[in-house]
Amino acid sequence: MAALRLLEVRERVAAAAARAGPAGGEVTLVAVSKGVPAALLAEAYALGQRDFGENRAGALAGSLGELPADARWHFIGRLQGNKVRLVRPVACLLHSLDRLDLAGYWAAGAEAPPPALVQVNVAGEPGKAGVPPGEAERLVAAATGLGIEVRGLMMIPPVARDPEEARPHFRALRDVRAALRPRWPLLGELSMGMSDDFEVAVEEGATLLRVGRAIFGPFPESGERG
Repeated sequence: MAALRLLEVRERVAAAAARAGPAGGEVTLVAVSKGVPAALLAEAYALGQRDFGENRAGALAGSLGELPADARWHFIGRLQGNKVRLVRPVACLLHSLDRLDLAGYWAAGAEAPPPALVQVNVAGEPGKAGVPPGEAERLVAAATGLGIEVRGLMMIPPVARDPEEARPHFRALRDVRAALRPRWPLLGELSMGMSDDFEVAVEEGATLLRVGRAIFGPFPESGERG
């Protein structure tokens, strides 16, 4: 079943990219596992899926070795400073750099840290991770100064019944990136779009999609979005 869902998601991504036209670009689909059985990950891998995501530090650390070495693991969840040691050796990209102290933990170490995305709380939701749009540049500058390669921005839109309700939030993140790129030209990535709204995200310029349920079905441990 995961294979059929993955193929369907790829078709929907391609159709959304075609609708976006010149405004669209290359889109990387990150298959979010969140504890799904290793057999389903292997099924997706056999169909050419190479980018996988986890939102828990322990689960990401444990995932090393579940797939061949060319699989790329993304960390997409909120990260505590004391868990960086589990994530940093495994992740190819940190999607959720949301504060200065985390940048300090991420930068620490003998080797250069993996690249990161700054998480922006576009809607200003209380309790949700991410810096306000007006503070994104400050965090980008601080992280870059610490030696972190910041490749773009990430967001999680408010929960909504209609995917179209996410569109203005996706556009807002795109606008934040546009404002920052004259000074920070490497900010090319926009990580936005999940199972319920990824087509709208592609239409609005997403370059990274974090899709779990639409590929693997409901997550076994919770009803989390993904």
